[in-house]
Amino acid sequence: MTTAPIQTVFVEANGLRFEVEACGSGDRLALCLHGFPESSFSWRAQLPSLAGLGYRAWAPNQRGYGRTTRPPRVADYAARHLVADVAGLIDASGARAVTLIGHDWGAAVAWLFASAQVRPLERLIIMNVPHPAIFAQALRRPRQALRSWYMLFFQLPHVPERLLSWNRAELVARAFRAGAANPDRFPPEVLDVYRRNALEPGALTAMLNWYRALPRGGEPPTFGPIDVPTLMIWGESDVALTKETTYGTERYVRDLTLRYLPGVSHWVQQDAPDVVNAMLAAFLRGERVPEADEWNRGPTASP
Repeated sequence: MTTAPIQTVFVEANGLRFEVEACGSGDRLALCLHGFPESSFSWRAQLPSLAGLGYRAWAPNQRGYGRTTRPPRVADYAARHLVADVAGLIDASGARAVTLIGHDWGAAVAWLFASAQVRPLERLIIMNVPHPAIFAQALRRPRQALRSWYMLFFQLPHVPERLLSWNRAELVARAFRAGAANPDRFPPEVLDVYRRNALEPGALTAMLNWYRALPRGGEPPTFGPIDVPTLMIWGESDVALTKETTYGTERYVRDLTLRYLPGVSHWVQQDAPDVVNAMLAAFLRGERVPEADEWNRGPTASP
């Protein structure tokens, strides 16, 4: 089977210019939203797989990342703008059906988008970020609050940028290496992509402004039930988020499939691309998604 190439395209949406990694064709869109401190590159193993399933797969660098427009103000990164970006990208695609896929910050945006029913979705896929209502409750408990200390640190002006840019963004690279269950998935050439992305002029400030906009976001959103079939994939060896933050997700999602991956980190789709891709394929085909221990190869097995 021929693997569709990944190409870089630029898409005008919501008043911004988005750098998008695109793979495949057709009128069914799989829109993949990355997290922090990642980029569209984090979906490199999923884009060809999604294209092979008949999707036009897009992985945009979200606002402030890569060569996507970097708005200057903290307020420009409020949740309502992030959600509007997704709507704009969907509209620009002209797709007749959309599957929204998110990891980390991208998953948080995907939760908000699906809950608000901004645009119709065919399916929703979430990786290693809890539903925002559950996360807000978890932050009141010491175990999760201690793991989320960095969110408070990121509110400081200038200091986080200086620290994260130190020694060619060494701490950015270390976040992947130290947190990965399978460090072989993050060789120097992969880490260099994230280092370069962080060191672009203004990039770290834009990336951190996602966090800084959180306490300035105004009234907290209300969360309606999500009726879209939803797959939640969770690497259990997540150093930033406890497994308990997944408990109770079914209160907000009426058609939920939840799959845990033991021994897999927060960087789930990069740490265990084979099993993640297999789970995505089963879900998108409408088949039962097996548990991790039902696969012949473990989640961290090399191809």
